[in-house]
Amino acid sequence: MRWQLDAPWFGGWSGIEVTDHGARMTVISDFGYILNASMNRASGKLDGVAVQNVSRLGRSSGRPLRKKASDAEGLAISDDGTAYVSFEHRHRIMQVDPDTGRTSGRIALPFQNTLGDNTGVEALAISADGTLFAIAENPPASGGSFPLYAYRNGKWRISARIPQRGPFVPVGADFDDKGRYWLLERATTLLGFRSRIRMFVIDPRAPREVSLLTTLPGLYDNLEGLSVWTDPRGQMHVTMISDDNYLRILRTQIVEYTVNE
Repeated sequence: MRWQLDAPWFGGWSGIEVTDHGARMTVISDFGYILNASMNRASGKLDGVAVQNVSRLGRSSGRPLRKKASDAEGLAISDDGTAYVSFEHRHRIMQVDPDTGRTSGRIALPFQNTLGDNTGVEALAISADGTLFAIAENPPASGGSFPLYAYRNGKWRISARIPQRGPFVPVGADFDDKGRYWLLERATTLLGFRSRIRMFVIDPRAPREVSLLTTLPGLYDNLEGLSVWTDPRGQMHVTMISDDNYLRILRTQIVEYTVNE
């Protein structure tokens, strides 16, 4: 589905979380906005989005974040509603109030000195026990693996190493109800964007992986956000959103798949 709104703040959506069994979504943008909306469905299929509120991401005082500090890329919301956002340029993770956009509790990244301005943590996820998982977009040297960092009780550790396979880089992540880690990856080609989804059972020795989706160039635009959710019947779904980079040649798309196991 193509999502369009005539508003100066619309676009650049890089992170998404679908809640209430597919009835609501929260999204964040590169220009520092957070938006809550209802997802209207006909026979389970998404056919419209109704914005409920949109806020500028700001400091705890309410003042908006400065431009370089507002590039929100990854979004993770726990089962109890606690939400976190990862930022590029000024690399960090912050807790955020989804209704007001106010941020607090800065979490510094132990690897931020190795990140370029535009290759930070886009894939942010939170497990059922509240552990944050972060993986950076910048590819490791010499075809090595991507370190998957876990943050709990004020400390970071490398929880696993995600094998690098081909030209894809991590841009979105989530956990399903069974504790499996889902990773959305993107590759850029002359013919358009490619997307891939891999699912992992996290094991520090060697994560077990299944490749679930790999698209041809141009099938979708710049998919960057991923959310895994279950509908009221217990059916699992995957929702992704594209970042249009505020360019007319790109679209904001919301793409959904049903997962059959």
